[in-house]
Amino acid sequence: MDLGLKGKTVIVTGGGSNIGRAIALTLAGEGANVVIAELDEVQGNKVATEAGALKAGGQTVTMKTDVTDVASVENTVKKTLEKFGKIDILINNVGWDNLMFFVETTPEFWDKIITVNYKSVLTCVKAVLPHMIEQKSGSIVSLGSDAWRMGDAREAVYAGTKGAIMSFTKAVARENGRFGIRMNVVCPGATVPDKAEDVGEQSMWKLGFDFFTPELKEKWAKTYALRRLGTAQEVANAVVFLASDAASFITGQTLSASGGYSMM
Repeated sequence: MDLGLKGKTVIVTGGGSNIGRAIALTLAGEGANVVIAELDEVQGNKVATEAGALKAGGQTVTMKTDVTDVASVENTVKKTLEKFGKIDILINNVGWDNLMFFVETTPEFWDKIITVNYKSVLTCVKAVLPHMIEQKSGSIVSLGSDAWRMGDAREAVYAGTKGAIMSFTKAVARENGRFGIRMNVVCPGATVPDKAEDVGEQSMWKLGFDFFTPELKEKWAKTYALRRLGTAQEVANAVVFLASDAASFITGQTLSASGGYSMM
């Protein structure tokens, strides 16, 4: 199947770590031009070097981006247009959480979760939409979470932000379908990095990587229909498909890539 990604220009937020890294490398392998919009430039550059080694025809660059800052996002969009002349695809991948019961959370915690997980999506979509409307084409894929579908304990605020992304995506997809713009969501289950080197120093996984022991992962795996946890590459495959021309008649949809953890 030809995904039609060769020569397309894609922005991947948080493209330096775990799922974002896999998405960036998969897109690069399809010949796309990839902008890794990453707060951690060192990790982003590592992935850009890996992407370049694929020699698939596109360019991969890192642009330091704070998705919680409107000016930073707008600057990345501006620089992407200056370098590549267009933006065909946006992947909203950045996310953050810290597992705790809701009663233990604070308003400051709520603000961080909402800003990083939800307001960043609003900011990035708002920044690219005018260009996509003008060119009458575009594809936006945002990362949700099956924590929203299942109502996972210790993730109440996080799950709420991911539910907001679903509703927002459907509404904006309905508003902009007439311009040839598609918007979809992919919901991973637990996707633990294969190794610590796959995440940057500022990744939430860096702080909690040792927490996910083989025993805990085995226990988690039993809650999935396929009896295993998914990989970053398996989530990336779903994201890249929905972003591509191969999914040209799919919009406003939410797809779980979680081994049957949730079944709607």
